[in-house]
Amino acid sequence: MTGTDPSAGGIPFTADGKLRKTGKTGIKLCGLMSKEDILTANELKPDLIGFVFAEKSKRRISREDARLLRDMLLPGIGAAGVFVDEDPERVAGLAREGIIDIIQLHGNEDGDYIKCLREMTDRPVIKAFRVKKRADLSVVNGCTADLVLLDAGAGDGVTFDWSLPDMVDRPYFLAGGLDPCNVADAVERLHPFFVDVSSGIETGGRKDPVKMRAFVERVREADRRCIGSDRSDNG
Repeated sequence: MTGTDPSAGGIPFTADGKLRKTGKTGIKLCGLMSKEDILTANELKPDLIGFVFAEKSKRRISREDARLLRDMLLPGIGAAGVFVDEDPERVAGLAREGIIDIIQLHGNEDGDYIKCLREMTDRPVIKAFRVKKRADLSVVNGCTADLVLLDAGAGDGVTFDWSLPDMVDRPYFLAGGLDPCNVADAVERLHPFFVDVSSGIETGGRKDPVKMRAFVERVREADRRCIGSDRSDNG
């Protein structure tokens, strides 16, 4: 298995390591665990899906199961691996095996940790930050990760104050409390680089195909409205 070319499909980077500009909001469906989840993702064609490898997560998936699901994933849909203070060698190993294309860090990983990862793999790194107050964003702009993710908590379906990202001067993934009911508003108000959802597309702790479909449709509808508004404003 070779994995997805970082310059292709849902991976938000070009071959020379620059951000891919598509003119639309990227969509990441996280915490996928079953064949049914992957089949739905293949139908919807998000930019990225996510496998959670964090030990304490209720959505944790094994390396073996992730490999099987990755083999089912359509070319052009990238896979992110979500980790919390994991051994860098294990993280890099999953990337080298082609199970994941992007590394997403949700623990206390610092610049030295990211530097260590980059010595082991060339896969892009996303660093997540919990946002409770404006001061929490002071380290975001200077973070050495390729991308940052703004979150409210630990997959508990809670949003943060959406007035806070105005001080972030780099592209970011928006997560935390997103669902089919509020994601269009988030896209139109904040214009995030990506939206990232997990609990918001679940029913009873399992991914719900109806909610997955609704989420993706709402994002794409919001993008079309934003494009239409820009055209109207310009002419």
